[in-house]
Amino acid sequence: MLAEAAAPRVDAGLPLLECRGVDVSVESRTLVHGLNLKLSGGSMLAVLGPNGSGKSLSLHTLAGLRSPKAGEILVVGRPLTAWRRSALARELALLPQNVEDPFPASVMETVLLGRHPHIPRWQWESAGDLAIASGALAAVGLGGYEDRDILTLSGGERRRAALAAVLAQTPRIFLLDEPTNQLDPNHQLEALQLLRQRADAGAAVIATLHDPNLAERFADEVLLIGRNGDWQCGPVADILTPRHLSALYDTRFETAEIGGRRVFFQA
Repeated sequence: MLAEAAAPRVDAGLPLLECRGVDVSVESRTLVHGLNLKLSGGSMLAVLGPNGSGKSLSLHTLAGLRSPKAGEILVVGRPLTAWRRSALARELALLPQNVEDPFPASVMETVLLGRHPHIPRWQWESAGDLAIASGALAAVGLGGYEDRDILTLSGGERRRAALAAVLAQTPRIFLLDEPTNQLDPNHQLEALQLLRQRADAGAAVIATLHDPNLAERFADEVLLIGRNGDWQCGPVADILTPRHLSALYDTRFETAEIGGRRVFFQA
């Protein structure tokens, strides 16, 4: 059987992910209208918005799981529709908001799913794949859990195992839907620190969040998605403001400086 052709080399100066006039819709409703953004390696983008504004559907659209109503999405300069799924999975990884494990499997087997795009057909995981998966488990604080049944983990532990599978996939583009979901405060910070490290190492990271303070602390840019298809995107310092947050969530926000960092709170 012929091996799958490798993706062509691309100009290193291209954005890893780009949207050109993208409409995200469900049924007859347009949730995000005319989205334009460019995200290069080394950047982390936080996505904020009220419930039902289209944050999750936008990530699914960027991942190629659903088609935009209009516009074009490019991954390292190629239209998303031109990528074969297996090749795209080596470039882009998605952490959904909810991950279910209907069948028993060990934690290691679950995390190794992230290595499948890198493993040739009809071959088993290599020692290198096992090492990458073990390293990902250690990074999320689950070292030593390799032989545990995934169904015996708590919700927070399962979320960390799902993040480990995404890390083990070693993509250049991370799409994460509420990566801090079900995590206690210290693990929230640890998860976002891991993602910040991936961005600093050259990846492009997009994460939906509910806490503007986490966006302020970890992101370079922020995308605010409103209730009527409207959006704002730009540097955190310009877009993440009390005025914009108050309009976004229809509740008054104020800010103060604590420990040299801006802190947002509802007034």
